[in-house]
Amino acid sequence: MGNLKLIPAIIITTLLVGALLFVALHFIFLDLFVDLWWFQSIKLESYFWLRLLYKFFLSGAVTLFFFTIFFFHFWIASRYLGLNPQDEVFSNFDQNVKFQKFSEKFLYGSAKIYTPIALILAIFIAIPFYNQWETTLLYFFGNHSGVAEPFYGNDISFYLLSYPLYQLIQPELLSTAILIFVMVGTLYWLEHIFVPNQNKEFHPGAKIHLGVLMGFVVLFVVWGFLLQRFSLLYTDAHKPVFYGPGTIEIRYQLPLIWLGILSFLAMATIAGIFIFSEQHRNKTPFLISVATFLIILGLPHLGFIPQFIEKYIVNPNPVRTEKPFIQHNIDATLDAYDLKNINTVNLPVKLNAAEDIATWSSQKRFENIPVWDREHLISSYKQLQEIRPYYQFINVDEDRYPILDHTRQVNLAAREINTSKLPNEAQNWENTHLRYTHGYGAVITSAAQDADKPLVWYLRDLNMSSPAGLDIKHPDIYYGEGQYDYAVVPNKLKIVDISASKTLTDPGIDNAYHGEGGIPISSMFKKALLAIYLKEEKIFFSTNINDESKIKIYRNIVERVNKLTPFLHLDNDPYLVVGKDRFYWILDAYTLSDKYPSSKPEDFVFAQDKHRFNYIRNSVKIVVDAYDGDLDFYIADPSDTIIQTYHNAYPGLFKNLAEMPEELRTHLRYPRDLYQVQMGLYAKYHQQTPESFYEQGETWQFATVRNNPVMPYYQTMDFGNCDDKEEFVMINPMTPVNRDNLSMIGVAGVMDKTKCSTNYKPGITVYKFGKDVQVNGPAQVEALINQNPEISANFTLWGQSGSTVQMGRMIILPMGNTVLYVQPIYLASTKTKIPELSRVIVSIGDRLVMDTTLWSAFNRIKQLYIKDAADVKQTGASSAIVKPDGN
Repeated sequence: MGNLKLIPAIIITTLLVGALLFVALHFIFLDLFVDLWWFQSIKLESYFWLRLLYKFFLSGAVTLFFFTIFFFHFWIASRYLGLNPQDEVFSNFDQNVKFQKFSEKFLYGSAKIYTPIALILAIFIAIPFYNQWETTLLYFFGNHSGVAEPFYGNDISFYLLSYPLYQLIQPELLSTAILIFVMVGTLYWLEHIFVPNQNKEFHPGAKIHLGVLMGFVVLFVVWGFLLQRFSLLYTDAHKPVFYGPGTIEIRYQLPLIWLGILSFLAMATIAGIFIFSEQHRNKTPFLISVATFLIILGLPHLGFIPQFIEKYIVNPNPVRTEKPFIQHNIDATLDAYDLKNINTVNLPVKLNAAEDIATWSSQKRFENIPVWDREHLISSYKQLQEIRPYYQFINVDEDRYPILDHTRQVNLAAREINTSKLPNEAQNWENTHLRYTHGYGAVITSAAQDADKPLVWYLRDLNMSSPAGLDIKHPDIYYGEGQYDYAVVPNKLKIVDISASKTLTDPGIDNAYHGEGGIPISSMFKKALLAIYLKEEKIFFSTNINDESKIKIYRNIVERVNKLTPFLHLDNDPYLVVGKDRFYWILDAYTLSDKYPSSKPEDFVFAQDKHRFNYIRNSVKIVVDAYDGDLDFYIADPSDTIIQTYHNAYPGLFKNLAEMPEELRTHLRYPRDLYQVQMGLYAKYHQQTPESFYEQGETWQFATVRNNPVMPYYQTMDFGNCDDKEEFVMINPMTPVNRDNLSMIGVAGVMDKTKCSTNYKPGITVYKFGKDVQVNGPAQVEALINQNPEISANFTLWGQSGSTVQMGRMIILPMGNTVLYVQPIYLASTKTKIPELSRVIVSIGDRLVMDTTLWSAFNRIKQLYIKDAADVKQTGASSAIVKPDGN
């Protein structure tokens, strides 16, 4: 019977143990195991353990630190300093024994109370550190940048790496000091009240203890004031004129902070004397010090004083008063956004473009003008080359390749898998995870071509047909830009006619996965855990999964990189690169900070996440293998102090850019998002003297056409920098604010112009036009197009035949001492929506012609300028004949 009574207890115990094991497995060890296996599959196991070690070591160390502080002070207060019995207690044996028994019960009993309290308080105080442990990491592994800010003389690395940690620590330490002071003081009071036979006065040690705690409170308050000085560097009180501190902050608010420190120290000193000294308990000095401190503390919040300074000192002489502060804002912003080394070329414009046309009269100049832009080309790719219902093209990328003995600009796109386009009855677990597991191949077309001709294909179809001789051994795309679910490959399924094998004898076997990527399902334990992790029991029970199968997770390349390096921020435009035997994705990654002193903040969306920052560097180039999923991180900007800090913290994760394979390094480019951010700022900050910056007479804006800004675009062209070598650059035209004429053309590239090599050396060149000659902007050129009777008549005619006329992206290029405009015209059927390049319009100066080829249009404009020159010459000769007669 006794054993039967134990059965309920055994059952309850078993259930509780089982529940605890389930919770531990599901919420702790499951993620740990799967993450470990995933990091092992991409050959970064050491990085996994190091990152885990940092996270738990720093979080645990912070918790232990605060627990030790709380426990130590509670222990000291209760065990040694809290009891102060009268002398007669020790002389009377009975009272002494009674006191000792009571004190022991009190001391050891209180330990059972304050120990868990100390732990709870420590965890509560340490919570902010758990989510920001990498802030601590930056502090410990940071290096000096070598650049000092002018106000306090600190190295910039102090603000990027140390200051964020100080902002995190100071309020936590102050809260801890106040809590301990209050709680220890309360403990002393309780001991003094409830323990019998105590002296009226606290134990001298208790007074010292409270004095020390009060000193820590004072110390952390003063530290808060000192940190407040640095917050002045991030004020936006002067926007939109400039950012950062000005006269009011440095000449008024900063002295008040120092006065606040002095008055608080005086108040704390007087308060300490008042509390701990029996002979100097005069309230008047204390009240005076408190009133003084409160007045000084409140002065910054009184608006009339700064308004008085602004109205009568700053506003009458704004440039003279704010000059050094405006200059600091200019210098800081240019440095924070890597704009200090822009090469500016003043480009005088000639009204007669005949000489430039003669210089440009080379067929080579027109072989890479991208009349096909990706916004229109994606429709053609989808209609002509998706081929199967489960494939899709997501984005079109631009690049350059050596094709047919010449560097040619191309458009290309990956043919990725999209199982959501399958019929509903086919969207089952086996199809979506074992059968339709990957995309296949890519398409490549020429960016430049003649009108009224079919697209020029360099790579097409599922058989990977390539007139250009491109041969890819592993064209399968398991990792891409799509929202991929997990895939299990290889498996036992006979996959019929998915990838269109070249032999067509047994496509399933011929295209079985033989790569290294994925987590091996090599045991029943792994199989079970992965089934639980992915919440799919079919993984465990499926007979089509064998010991050679691997499970691929995190297959979206952005998600994959974010999982691995969440401290990097990704460009919105990953691009595909064709390697020798497979496809790769290259992603530009940025390090950001909002702590660069005096720099203008910007808001931008990177990879669907909005960020506010005032410092940016394109510090890393990331390569993702589209077949295996391997990732490689290459440091592209060694001068960036943030990425060097991560490099120190995670040895082995980052590689030097020189280690990147040549086949990939030749396809590096200037990042699209970075250039857009930089040019948006440079539009104002190219005015680099306080006077011109304040006047804003030369402020630019992105050029507009059809009420939309002309965003930066890629162009392959010989700019005459390196012995006829063509550069792959990004073009950005700008106009004056609220005007349509062109002010500049920005060109960003990565070629090393000093050595004329393919070494990665990003830089920006700005071609500025003088104010003396009108240079048409895109909107003005479009107005000339719309005013041309011949062109307007053709547009009207084409629009009546079941087609729509679409104007593509306008291409704007500096051409000697003039500007060349190319406007592609597309016709799209109202039924198929496939655009066809119908005509190209070429404009130089006020002349424009429409033709089917760039070469013929250019020659026609050339003839017009030759005719103009002849007419001018003839008119001049006639005038010379008339003048001698005086008629």
